[in-house]
Amino acid sequence: MRLSKMFIPTVRETPSEATAESHKLMLRAGYVRQLAAGLYIYLPLGWRVITRINRILREEMDAIGAQEVSMPVLQPAEQWQQTGRWFDIKEEMFRLKDRGGRDMCLGMTHEETMTWLASREIRSYRQLPQIWYQIQTKLRDEARPKSGILRTREFLMKDSYSFDASVEGLRESYKLHEDAYHRIFTRCGLKFYQVESDTGMMGGAIAHEFMAPSPSGEDDIILCAACGYQANVEVAGSVPPAASFDEETPYEDVHTPEKRTVEEVSRFLKEPPEHFIKSILLIAGEGPVLALLRGDQQLHEKKLQRLTGPFRAAGKPEIREILGVEAGFIGPMDHEGIRIIADPVLRTGVYITGANKPHHHRKGVRAAVNFQAAWHDIHVAAGGDGCPRCGAALRVEKAIEIGNIFQLGTKYSKALNAVFLNESGAEEPIIMGSYGIGPARIAAAAIEQNHDRDGIIWPDAISPFDVEIIPLGAGDSPEVESAAWDLYRELDKNGTEVLLDDRDLRAGVKLKDADLIGIPRQIIIGERNLKEGFVELKDRRTKEVRRIRPAMAPDALKAAGGE
Repeated sequence: MRLSKMFIPTVRETPSEATAESHKLMLRAGYVRQLAAGLYIYLPLGWRVITRINRILREEMDAIGAQEVSMPVLQPAEQWQQTGRWFDIKEEMFRLKDRGGRDMCLGMTHEETMTWLASREIRSYRQLPQIWYQIQTKLRDEARPKSGILRTREFLMKDSYSFDASVEGLRESYKLHEDAYHRIFTRCGLKFYQVESDTGMMGGAIAHEFMAPSPSGEDDIILCAACGYQANVEVAGSVPPAASFDEETPYEDVHTPEKRTVEEVSRFLKEPPEHFIKSILLIAGEGPVLALLRGDQQLHEKKLQRLTGPFRAAGKPEIREILGVEAGFIGPMDHEGIRIIADPVLRTGVYITGANKPHHHRKGVRAAVNFQAAWHDIHVAAGGDGCPRCGAALRVEKAIEIGNIFQLGTKYSKALNAVFLNESGAEEPIIMGSYGIGPARIAAAAIEQNHDRDGIIWPDAISPFDVEIIPLGAGDSPEVESAAWDLYRELDKNGTEVLLDDRDLRAGVKLKDADLIGIPRQIIIGERNLKEGFVELKDRRTKEVRRIRPAMAPDALKAAGGE
């Protein structure tokens, strides 16, 4: 491909609206342009990257026996209503009515549609297992689209769905996808982790996410180097560092005028935050809930929601009405008929907490002595906490979600009556799994992990081209121009995807653009080297430059991984 004929609108200045490195570089290097908030146009270079990623996805999905289909983006509400997600999903779903007044939506995902198809086409256990996949547009009305193509309202996704006759079959399909995903992300040149995750709106019993570590990531993952425990902070367990207590602390009230928060009382009493119980009143569907945490911990709302259902924070008037105390002075003692859920770390220790009267806190509070509670992990795991499996110190890393896998079980098949006849002729619900990958997220994560101050450094397999030929001074040297075209034709004939910078521009401009767009190898042809029978082969990542004979270029690229 001739660069002079390609639309690659590079810019020198960093766009002011971009914060993530991948966003900055994709705009500067002419890979994408923003149409509106969360809506992006992929320019030729950007679409070549996505196409290469999709090629890898198809190869690996086909290799596990998955069959490609294509489902409509526009979907009727009926199936979503049958599963209940029409009502559970709120503003994130794009909804509309067709001209007949029927409720429709733009698909965020395709569990309902895939299950609907299975309910009509699968009749017998002899037709199972099945794995169907597609690479299709999805739409989600994100409240805060940001970070370029990482968080958008319209995006491409590879989603696949497994249909099995047994739980054992589901586990096999799940393992097939696990292994395929490891191959996919490795081929795409990414560093990644497979972490335990929340099933969220998808439902099911077991789920994992594939996370690419990056400072621009929106997710925190918890990692243990000792035993390999890996989990999204949304589900991660941990053992907070032990605190030391004065076991002789008397059970008594202390005056804490206008000191309401743990931080304020901690400073006032000169006691560390881990000596406090934080009491938080919440309103759930079944009534008020008092959540108890150690003073140095944060409430994990999703963990608590799994126990209580949806909830909200109680307002100050509600706190006075329900507990008879002002906000800031709540303690867990003497609350009849209030459901109390406490984090297990509070089982031991002698704590300070609200005294249930204005401007006072109480010392010497012990679990089982001064209050009773249901014990559940409701804290946010943090770096430095102990691993729940081996006790070693955990660390936290920012990461980009690039894929996810779910064991759905029968959630969708029961709702949509997707059943099969087993060997005895009895009906059973099909057992399902769901598996997603975001091609654009792979591209963005690759840039986040592979760039320098000069621009992008693409991994070989997903680069828009294998090599860029850069003739310097070709307009003034017929020999340089001829050598560039000869090499271009030779590499193209060998199946190498080549970009030839045939523009009549200064050498510095060409070299800067080449580093910015990030093709992993460059062949630089200059008059002086050519007179001696050489061209330069530059590795974009290492910046290593070596002189080679033009005839050696195909073999040199192959050895370097450029084909």
